[in-house]
Amino acid sequence: MFSKAIVRIPGKSLINGLTDSEYLGVPDYSKAIIQHQVYIEALKSCGLQVNVLEPCEEYPDSTFVEDVALITPKCAIITRPGAQSRRGEVEQIESVLKSEFNNIERIKAPGTIEAGDIMMVGSHYYIGLSDRTNTQGAEQIITILNKYGYTGSTVDLNDVLHLKTGLSYLENNILVVCGEFKNNLVFSSYEHVEIPDKESYAANCIRVNDFVIVPLGYPLSKDKISNFGYKVIEVDVSEFKKLDGGLSCLSLRY
Repeated sequence: MFSKAIVRIPGKSLINGLTDSEYLGVPDYSKAIIQHQVYIEALKSCGLQVNVLEPCEEYPDSTFVEDVALITPKCAIITRPGAQSRRGEVEQIESVLKSEFNNIERIKAPGTIEAGDIMMVGSHYYIGLSDRTNTQGAEQIITILNKYGYTGSTVDLNDVLHLKTGLSYLENNILVVCGEFKNNLVFSSYEHVEIPDKESYAANCIRVNDFVIVPLGYPLSKDKISNFGYKVIEVDVSEFKKLDGGLSCLSLRY
C-alpha cells in the first residue's frame, strides 16, 4: 500500500522537453497544468498524501520525477539519467528525499539509469537496458538492491523508450503487456492483460492501492483492466504523451 507521492508542477520550459514524438505537436502548457492538477487529485483519491514541488524551469523534463529516483521500501536510490540534459535534476530531488529517507544511495558514472526502466514486482526488480539505461547502471542498481535484500535482473529492450512504456505490474501476478513484451519468455509466468497495439500508450498505467489509474482515451484497454476486477480511474495526460511521458513518470509513489 502506498501512502505518499511526490510530484513536480510542470514549468513553462516543458515545451522544450525531450521527445521522439514530434509528430504529436508541442505540448500546450496551459492544458498540461490542468492535466497535472487532475493527476494530483487522482492520486489523492487513491488515499495518497501528495508532496507538490514547485516548477524547475531550468530542466524542461523535471516534471517526470520518476526517472531521477527509485524508492524502495528500505531505501531511496538517486539515479543518473541517460539523457545529459536531465542530470541536474537529481540535485533537485535529492534535497526532497533527504527529508523523507535515512538510507539514500546513488548511481555513479559511467553508469546511467532512469527509473522508468525499473519495474518492481514484490522483492524483485526488472531493469530494462535502453538508450537511457546502460549495463553499468543496471549492475549498480542490482548491487544496491542486493544490499537491502532485494533481487534484480535485466531485460533487453528493442522498441520502447523505457521498460514501463510497455509494461505495468498490477500486483497479484497480473502484468499489463504490449508490443515486444507479449511473447517475451521473461514474463511468461505472469497472467497478461494484453493491450492492443493501437492503444499501446495505455500500457503505462499505475496500480495505486485499490485503484488502477489509466490514461484517458483508450477504451479497449480500460475495459480489459476493468474486466480483471480493478477499479479504474481515467486521467487525461495527452500533453505529457507529446514528451514520451506517461502516468508512472509523473510521480514517485511510496
